[in-house]
Amino acid sequence: MDGSRGRFLVAAVIGLVVGVVVGVVIGYFSRQPGSAAPWAEELVRDGDASAGRRVQEEILPENIEENLRRLTSVPHIAGREMDLGQAEELRDRWLQYGLDSARLTPYDILLSYPSSEEDRPSRVTLMEADGTVVVQSQVEEAPLDRYQDDPNIVPPFNAYSASGDVEGELVYVNYGRVEDFFHLQRDLNIDPAGKICIARYGSIFRGDKAEKAEQFGCLGLIIYSDPADYSARGYPVYPDGSMLPPSGVQRGSLMIAIGDPLTPFYPANEYAYRLSEEDAKIDAGLPGIPVHPIGFGVGIELLRNLGGNEAPANWRGDLNITYRTGPGFQQPHTGRRVRLQVNVQNEVKRTYNVIGVIEGSVEPDRYVIMGNHRDAWVFGSVDPSSGTAVQEEVARAFGKLKQEGWRPRRSLVFASWGAEEYGLIGSTEWVEEYGKVLGERAVAYLNVDSAAVGNFTFKSSASPAMFQSVFDATKKVPDPGVNPAGSSYSSVYDSWAAKLPKDEGDPNSLPKIGQLGSGSDYTPFFQHLGISSISINFQGDPAVINFYALYHSSYETFDLVKNFIDPEFKVHQAVGRVLAEMALDLADSLVLPIDPTAYSTALQDIAGSVRTEYSTQFDAQGISMEYLDSAVDNFTTAALRLKNRMTDIDRKNPLAVRLVNDQLMQLERGFIDPLGLPGREWYRHVVYAPSAHNSYAGQAFPGLADAMFDIENAANQTQRWEEVKKQLAVITYTVQSASTAIEEGGL
Repeated sequence: MDGSRGRFLVAAVIGLVVGVVVGVVIGYFSRQPGSAAPWAEELVRDGDASAGRRVQEEILPENIEENLRRLTSVPHIAGREMDLGQAEELRDRWLQYGLDSARLTPYDILLSYPSSEEDRPSRVTLMEADGTVVVQSQVEEAPLDRYQDDPNIVPPFNAYSASGDVEGELVYVNYGRVEDFFHLQRDLNIDPAGKICIARYGSIFRGDKAEKAEQFGCLGLIIYSDPADYSARGYPVYPDGSMLPPSGVQRGSLMIAIGDPLTPFYPANEYAYRLSEEDAKIDAGLPGIPVHPIGFGVGIELLRNLGGNEAPANWRGDLNITYRTGPGFQQPHTGRRVRLQVNVQNEVKRTYNVIGVIEGSVEPDRYVIMGNHRDAWVFGSVDPSSGTAVQEEVARAFGKLKQEGWRPRRSLVFASWGAEEYGLIGSTEWVEEYGKVLGERAVAYLNVDSAAVGNFTFKSSASPAMFQSVFDATKKVPDPGVNPAGSSYSSVYDSWAAKLPKDEGDPNSLPKIGQLGSGSDYTPFFQHLGISSISINFQGDPAVINFYALYHSSYETFDLVKNFIDPEFKVHQAVGRVLAEMALDLADSLVLPIDPTAYSTALQDIAGSVRTEYSTQFDAQGISMEYLDSAVDNFTTAALRLKNRMTDIDRKNPLAVRLVNDQLMQLERGFIDPLGLPGREWYRHVVYAPSAHNSYAGQAFPGLADAMFDIENAANQTQRWEEVKKQLAVITYTVQSASTAIEEGGL
């Protein structure tokens, strides 16, 4: 073909295409009211008003019960045979339910298991001076039920512990918090260095206990479950009740970092560059001392004759002993020693995520993601399988609606994560692999780990951006009313507001919503990418016990849930309905159900708390909060304007709707600092992050909180106060930048 002729034809085609596009645009904007083309009407349609009712009716408790029975029939720790088996089964079920697609995403990651050598078990031994054994921990938990003879049960252990064999005097360190070690050193003049430390589970993440024990020089760490935290007095123990028996032991990971420790910041795929395990230990915060868990049946024997000072009142648990700090033992047992033997092996294994999708009809490039992990330390009837059983039924219900002709406006994504228990690994690797597309397109992440911890009331932790959505959803779902007192509440919201009010004593109080820390799979979405997130479940009565007693033990079986938590699975059904309503609202509403002013209220509250807590110290250093206050005021104004635009928007104009929705979706991203927090750069959210001293807990303005922690005892006062000034400036800039991003013009 002649070159000039070819160029002429190309130009003609381009001109024709441009003319058609211009004509469509002119036609769209010059049309008379009410004369919208069918495709334009589809762009601005609101959700099917009947979909919420239909999906609620479709979520059935008997299906959830059967799901849980199947999921808990075998142990399913990550990286072993059942990891792939359950992943493939779930993928096939999702496709059978009618999802448009479902696939596995594998990752090769560093996992940790008890030594496979039978003659090298991990154990704790209390010995007389001559080596006579006084008491020794058992390798396995006592066979109290029909499940305990399964050969695939892993013995109690703490994943990623250093292996070692150490012997020494014993020191009791309460919960093993930094303030507990400070109390020992500063107030009691007890140095734990060179001793074996024993801490009770609870209060903070077990990995933080190990980190602090190593920092303060402990030879090794024993962690036991005290009845005060895991076996409430007056309530029967398993298998006659839901409380922890003396032989029950909590397993769990010690890794403080998030994701595969060998491939930080990058997905652990086949071509990934991997650190050496020694380098990974430093980067991922893996302990350098041996750590091992025991039950309180052995714990009481270790603590019974401990010497030293009588422990402070708030260090005392509920064992029938006098709690003392040590070191060493009282007469006539002064020669006793403790030996800690830990043998674990780390190895690269493959885990699998399962990702299912129902594509949106109007905005398929916008994702509402529902997720939970699949792996468990043993049977995992509560953590995670109660959530997995609920999620599977929600997927089935939405698949049924889709088969009847319904589709959401935006895409629904169902995610089942692998290897969460080790350090949120499956979800983190997926976020690291698909971070760019998720940052541009994800509307929200909804987490449903451990759906039925108890039957007392609904509970949630969330970004302020999700407050309105969860309030609306819980108002639509009937209260299950399965706790012993029954229910006089018409909705989950009413029960929640009455039992967990934000403002105690106020009958009109909103329900209390917690801050997101870490400890479940919302973390990479929220803390790393800035995707608005929420975690939901039902909890037990906090007046009885703070969490659930059989957590991560081999006694966390189907019988626990069926006999003691939710016999008719009505709590599970209620959680599933709330999850479905939230997902439907976020996926199908024309304008996203996000109230930007909830964030401005949260920022005002946080700034007020900073002023209350630090104003005296700030004044002494000549530090002003003037600019932060101004930034918060500017954000408050911008948020109110955005909310007004949501109300006044031309709902027939798809471009105007998309613009407002994009600003709502990106609101959370405005609080992300690409440089991350000092010393823990993977966490990038400036407003909320896990506490540096308790990974489970949320911390507002974490960079500032870290800089201010124990500042009065800092060796270099000038350096620390300069860091405080820097973090205050970073927060101020971030809040001001976020306010600019949600203004109508932006610049």
